[in-house]
Amino acid sequence: MLGTERTPRVVAARKLLRRAGRDKARRFLVEGAQAVREALAWGGRVYELFVTPAAAERNAELVDAARAAGVTISEITDRAAEGLSDTVTPQGLVAVCSLVDAPLATALRGTPALVAVLAGVADPGNAGTVIRAADAAGADAVLLVGDTVDPHNGKAVRASTGSVFHLPLARERDPIAALQACRDAGLTLLAADGHGELDLHSPDAATVLAGPTAWIFGGEAHGLPATVAEAADHRVRVPLYGRAESLNLATAAAICLYASAGARRSIPARTG
Repeated sequence: MLGTERTPRVVAARKLLRRAGRDKARRFLVEGAQAVREALAWGGRVYELFVTPAAAERNAELVDAARAAGVTISEITDRAAEGLSDTVTPQGLVAVCSLVDAPLATALRGTPALVAVLAGVADPGNAGTVIRAADAAGADAVLLVGDTVDPHNGKAVRASTGSVFHLPLARERDPIAALQACRDAGLTLLAADGHGELDLHSPDAATVLAGPTAWIFGGEAHGLPATVAEAADHRVRVPLYGRAESLNLATAAAICLYASAGARRSIPARTG
């Protein structure tokens, strides 16, 4: 029998759409074939896979992989699947996973060379896209500090296209404590600031970027809090050569992260 929106397991899973429910259960929802595939390959705990009959037929290999991994498979109705989704067009494939965030000390252990710090970033799509860019640039970790959105938010997970499973994520309420932990790990703190004194393309910036760096990115509306910007070693601006007023957060973050990645690498990057 198919599970419905009233089935207790579905009701319990639906609570994970909210941050309070996720933090209490230490679990979150992952929707869609690509995200579920990454979750199964991640090595962390996948507790359950909710799937509609049509989605099970379309993604038979994923259902088989989940079953082989010991994941509970629960077939549900389309209406139940809609209740587990925060998208306009639910995909009918939703996994329940353990949270991916790690303690700050764990995320920064060893000798990190490149870290992204999100400070007060409210938009989950931007947060997820920056996590994806950090992953692509070979970053060692992403830190979400202050009032930054939960990386387990459904939109953030989708925007990351699975990158939430690829590198350590840490949440820290105190931004200054997070920055000090980065400095203690040997990282130079670079605040991305449209009015920064250091031009990203200048020779002085190139020298800084050749070393271990932690890039700090602020919220979309107000940028970095003054206390956070002042705690950085340098405030770096991305030059604008055209008539655009500014770059959005995700674009600026990708440019900055790749500037650091390129400065530290002398071999060609993998394409694709």
